[in-house]
Amino acid sequence: MDFGDTPEEAAFRAEARDWLEANAPAKGSPEAFDLMSSPGRSTEQEKELAGQARNWQAKLASGGWACLDWPPEYGGRGASTAETIIFEQEQSRFGISMSMFMAALEMAAPTLMTWGTDEQKQQFLNPIRRGEMVFAQLFSEPNAGSDLAGLQTRAVKDGDEFVVNGQKVWNSYAHLADWGILLARTNPGVPKHQGLSYFFVKMDSEGLELRPLRQMTGGAEFNETFFDNVRIPAENVVGGVDNGWAVAQTTLNSERAAVGAQASVVDVRALVELAEEKGQAGDLAVRQALARAWMRSEVLRYLGMRVYTALSQGAEIGPEASIMKLLTGDHLRDTSQTAMELLGPEGMLDDDAWVTRMVSHFAHKIGGGTPEIQRNVIGERILGLAREPRADRGIPFRELKV
Repeated sequence: MDFGDTPEEAAFRAEARDWLEANAPAKGSPEAFDLMSSPGRSTEQEKELAGQARNWQAKLASGGWACLDWPPEYGGRGASTAETIIFEQEQSRFGISMSMFMAALEMAAPTLMTWGTDEQKQQFLNPIRRGEMVFAQLFSEPNAGSDLAGLQTRAVKDGDEFVVNGQKVWNSYAHLADWGILLARTNPGVPKHQGLSYFFVKMDSEGLELRPLRQMTGGAEFNETFFDNVRIPAENVVGGVDNGWAVAQTTLNSERAAVGAQASVVDVRALVELAEEKGQAGDLAVRQALARAWMRSEVLRYLGMRVYTALSQGAEIGPEASIMKLLTGDHLRDTSQTAMELLGPEGMLDDDAWVTRMVSHFAHKIGGGTPEIQRNVIGERILGLAREPRADRGIPFRELKV
């Protein structure tokens, strides 16, 4: 396979580059928002940067550059895999971060396209594309992370509404979100995977409370979310009552692919420049570390192409997303570790971008499913290994000791 641009792709790249250069904020400019989750941001600064991010998404939509790979009926171009990758490559050169929109664009939207009703698609997809709706993922709980199906947040039917009580945690950008994608238990009388439902919930609903979680990076983009008799209209159930586990798999696979794609947040060229700056680029051990970083980056790039190709052919994202997710976490860890070794004692004192990457790589490894979960998925769904025995299989959730 030739991974270079075809003449058509080269023309598309030139068109995208010209538009971005005329419209996108440069890195370090007052309009840039690529560092919105950096440590030390005040609430006011964060909201201002979030507003700039929304404005950029709206500009993408009005210019015909938002959600390129979406089908035309949903406002996209039906763009090819290569075109989508090309635009993301070109956009990464500017002062832009799409992380705030990840739950909306990479989780809620693909799930809606697969499971949503026509009315739900009409209500949400275009506003998501235009940056008018920011979403947060409300799945994990203090006692239900890797064992997500063991969640205890309850949603009880009351007329045309569901009443929700419980707690969620590690909810990225929930304090900036308009909507949440919520997984809650609607039927405790069946085995745990069978009694869950998938909801869209407004984040300003009465009884919903957010509390920020300050991380060791100094940032606080994560939150914990509390539900106290929060009412959700029954029309906001996605994919049918008690079918939430199947619906959530679409979201989780999309999330793993999106988290895997974040390997691009580590620019190996920047690592080479750091080695040159520190006068260590000629050291044989350093050169080997740089070569390994480049090889990891290339492997992930090609894996990303495979995932995009599957999507462009109408296939649902499968366990290959777990491979990308697993390797991305290792790449972020190992590359930032090399940078810290190059920085030496300076890395313990200076508030450098590499330091932030080093201490934040745990979030990348855990978010979207821990490495242990990814290895289980790979072993069972790719290698065909026997599933691990489960003592709770077939037992109604209310009979389990949780």
